Amino acid sequence: MPEEVQDFTKKTEVDIAYYVLTHKGETMYYKDLVLDVIEKKHKPVQSLSAAISEVYTLINMDSRFHYEGDGQWGLTEWNPPEVKRHARSSSSSGSSTSRTAAKASRRKEKLFESIQE
Repeated sequence: MPEEVQDFTKKTEVDIAYYVLTHKGETMYYKDLVLDVIEKKHKPVQSLSAAISEVYTLINMDSRFHYEGDGQWGLTEWNPPEVKRHARSSSSSGSSTSRTAAKASRRKEKLFESIQE
Protein backbone atom coordinates (compact mmCIF):
# COMPACT_ATOMS: atom_id res chain seq x y z
CA MET A 1 0.00 0.00 0.00
CA PRO A 2 1.68 3.24 -1.08
CA GLU A 3 2.00 6.00 1.47
CA GLU A 4 -0.26 8.95 0.73
CA VAL A 5 1.53 12.14 -0.29
CA GLN A 6 1.66 14.61 2.57
CA ASP A 7 2.93 18.16 2.86
CA PHE A 8 5.04 17.92 6.00
CA THR A 9 6.61 21.36 5.65
CA LYS A 10 3.80 23.00 7.65
CA LYS A 11 3.76 20.31 10.39
CA THR A 12 5.86 20.30 13.54
CA GLU A 13 8.60 17.74 13.99
CA VAL A 14 6.70 15.94 16.75
CA ASP A 15 3.56 15.76 14.62
CA ILE A 16 5.61 14.21 11.83
CA ALA A 17 7.15 11.73 14.30
CA TYR A 18 3.66 10.83 15.51
CA TYR A 19 2.56 10.33 11.89
CA VAL A 20 5.59 8.12 11.16
CA LEU A 21 5.05 5.89 14.19
CA THR A 22 1.30 5.68 13.61
CA HIS A 23 1.79 4.53 10.03
CA LYS A 24 4.64 2.15 10.86
CA GLY A 25 2.63 0.61 13.70
CA GLU A 26 5.68 -0.46 15.70
CA THR A 27 8.51 1.03 17.71
CA MET A 28 11.46 2.61 15.97
CA TYR A 29 15.05 3.25 16.91
CA TYR A 30 15.30 6.91 17.85
CA LYS A 31 17.88 7.81 15.21
CA ASP A 32 15.84 6.20 12.41
CA LEU A 33 12.73 8.00 13.62
CA VAL A 34 14.46 11.37 13.86
CA LEU A 35 16.16 11.02 10.48
CA ASP A 36 12.80 10.11 8.92
CA VAL A 37 11.27 13.25 10.48
CA ILE A 38 14.11 15.47 9.18
CA GLU A 39 13.78 13.95 5.71
CA LYS A 40 10.00 14.42 5.56
CA LYS A 41 10.22 17.97 6.90
CA HIS A 42 12.69 18.96 4.15
CA LYS A 43 14.26 21.20 6.75
CA PRO A 44 17.69 22.58 5.92
CA VAL A 45 20.13 21.10 8.42
CA GLN A 46 23.42 22.80 9.20
CA SER A 47 24.41 20.32 11.89
CA LEU A 48 22.91 16.84 11.76
CA SER A 49 23.81 16.08 15.37
CA ALA A 50 22.14 19.32 16.53
CA ALA A 51 19.03 18.54 14.47
CA ILE A 52 18.85 15.00 15.88
CA SER A 53 19.25 16.36 19.40
CA GLU A 54 16.54 18.98 18.87
CA VAL A 55 13.96 16.54 17.46
CA TYR A 56 14.82 13.89 20.08
CA THR A 57 14.28 16.45 22.86
CA LEU A 58 10.89 17.44 21.43
CA ILE A 59 9.82 13.78 21.23
CA ASN A 60 11.06 13.14 24.75
CA MET A 61 8.96 16.03 26.09
CA ASP A 62 5.76 15.08 24.24
CA SER A 63 3.44 12.78 26.21
CA ARG A 64 2.23 11.05 23.04
CA PHE A 65 5.56 9.21 22.85
CA HIS A 66 6.76 6.39 25.07
CA TYR A 67 10.37 5.25 25.51
CA GLU A 68 10.46 1.46 25.26
CA GLY A 69 14.14 0.98 26.12
CA ASP A 70 17.21 0.18 24.01
CA GLY A 71 16.76 3.39 22.03
CA GLN A 72 13.26 2.36 20.85
CA TRP A 73 10.37 4.83 20.85
CA GLY A 74 6.71 4.05 20.43
CA LEU A 75 3.40 5.72 21.12
CA THR A 76 1.90 6.01 24.59
CA GLU A 77 -1.46 4.87 23.21
CA TRP A 78 0.06 1.47 22.41
CA ASN A 79 0.66 0.83 26.13
CA PRO A 80 -2.28 0.28 28.44
CA PRO A 81 -2.31 2.71 31.36
CA GLU A 82 -1.06 1.36 34.66
CA VAL A 83 -3.91 0.87 37.09
CA LYS A 84 -3.03 1.49 40.70
CA ARG A 85 -5.22 -0.28 43.19
CA HIS A 86 -5.57 0.21 46.91
CA ALA A 87 -5.26 -2.83 49.18
CA ARG A 88 -8.81 -2.34 50.53
CA SER A 89 -10.41 -2.44 47.10
CA SER A 90 -8.38 -5.41 45.93
CA SER A 91 -10.53 -8.40 45.08
CA SER A 92 -7.70 -10.94 45.12
CA SER A 93 -6.81 -10.93 48.81
CA GLY A 94 -5.01 -14.26 48.42
CA SER A 95 -2.13 -12.85 46.41
CA SER A 96 1.14 -11.97 48.10
CA THR A 97 1.08 -8.52 46.51
CA SER A 98 -2.22 -7.59 48.14
CA ARG A 99 -1.09 -9.06 51.48
CA THR A 100 2.05 -6.93 51.36
CA ALA A 101 -0.03 -3.87 50.51
CA ALA A 102 -2.43 -4.65 53.35
CA LYS A 103 0.47 -4.97 55.81
CA ALA A 104 1.87 -1.64 54.64
CA SER A 105 -1.55 -0.06 55.03
CA ARG A 106 -1.94 -1.40 58.58
CA ARG A 107 1.56 -0.19 59.42
CA LYS A 108 0.71 3.30 58.17
CA GLU A 109 -2.50 3.31 60.21
CA LYS A 110 -0.58 2.31 63.38
CA LEU A 111 2.02 5.00 62.76
CA PHE A 112 -0.72 7.57 62.23
CA GLU A 113 -2.45 6.48 65.47
CA SER A 114 0.83 6.77 67.42
CA ILE A 115 1.38 10.28 66.06
CA GLN A 116 -2.12 11.35 67.13
CA GLU A 117 -1.64 10.12 70.75
